[in-house]
Amino acid sequence: MSRLFSFKKTQFIHASPEKVWEFIATPENLNKITPDSMAFKTISEPQGKMFPGMLISYIVKPFPFISFNWVTEITHVEPGVYFVDEQRFGPYSFWHHKHFIERSGDGTLMTDIVDYKVPFGFIGNIANAVVVRKKLEQIFSFRTEIIEKIFGKENSAK
Repeated sequence: MSRLFSFKKTQFIHASPEKVWEFIATPENLNKITPDSMAFKTISEPQGKMFPGMLISYIVKPFPFISFNWVTEITHVEPGVYFVDEQRFGPYSFWHHKHFIERSGDGTLMTDIVDYKVPFGFIGNIANAVVVRKKLEQIFSFRTEIIEKIFGKENSAK
């Protein structure tokens, strides 16, 4: 049986929560903060700012010669504070991603918490330990770098 894994990333951003929210609540910006190696492309029509019930479709290529159609639904939104996206179909057995922002000193603390399951039971658990977790860490490290370029260098990240 597959395990439920959790991944947490925090980043301090030198910008107001309003500016950070404007950026992260625009689905088309996902293309900017995902490594080119993932060949990530949003294929759903732009729908404006996030709202509960919004479906977003992507194509993602996490490994050479392997691509997936991925659909997530925005299930919860509190503008300027948080939103949640959940996979409806795609590469994971389960994907629940919470995005939080809060004012912190002269900027914003952004926290992502991802709970996920990898398909294929025990083999998926091994794949997570060997490659999936590392790929998630690479994706979020890349995102940290891009957000630093957009908003300015951070002082601290976890």
